[in-house]
Amino acid sequence: MTEPLKYEVAPSILAADFARLGEEIGKVESVSGRIHVDVMDGHYVPNLTIGVPVIRSIRKVTDLILDVHLMVTDPLRFVVPFAEAGSDVITVHVETLENPIEAIELIRSVGKKAGLSIHPDTPVEVLFPYLAMLDNVLIMSVRPGFGGQEFMPEAMGRIRRIRAEMDRMKSSATLSVDGGISKENARAVVNAGGRILVIGSAVFESINPKKAVEDILKCAM
Repeated sequence: MTEPLKYEVAPSILAADFARLGEEIGKVESVSGRIHVDVMDGHYVPNLTIGVPVIRSIRKVTDLILDVHLMVTDPLRFVVPFAEAGSDVITVHVETLENPIEAIELIRSVGKKAGLSIHPDTPVEVLFPYLAMLDNVLIMSVRPGFGGQEFMPEAMGRIRRIRAEMDRMKSSATLSVDGGISKENARAVVNAGGRILVIGSAVFESINPKKAVEDILKCAM
């Protein structure tokens, strides 16, 4: 018998109520193993979000894995501060790096799991040389910078290509997909190869975030 696919939802706090962030995270703790945190600098992407103090505060109120996505032009500068603040996984954009191996090694050197993310305009093959070294691969299924966008249909083919290569080389990295995921397309994303579904609006903008996660998980089965 074929084993069921293993996947999970990582609620993205970009869509949460920042005035009640601890409470918002508490709503999904029983149905999620991790929280996705988008850090934007207003340069690499045209939006500003949160910094190290917020990560430090979140760490105090939850034991969930903090999956921090650095959408910044100089990620190496921020790896150590975000690691010390309590991040568990640090993912940086391959487009911002002269030497991705240097970034991976730096993240690992501070005891954190290392991830690379890729912009929708960048060929996924750019990531292939680094798959054996990674703990996390993050495919953007929207243009990075803002929440609430619709899933880009062409992302499905990108997910399939990166999953095929990961399977071919027996990569142990997780494959995360971020942007526009909902009950309607969650199953297709999982079928394409996504294993961590990063979801913001469909979770935190719902009346009951816990039930929203449960419903998405059921739809992805």
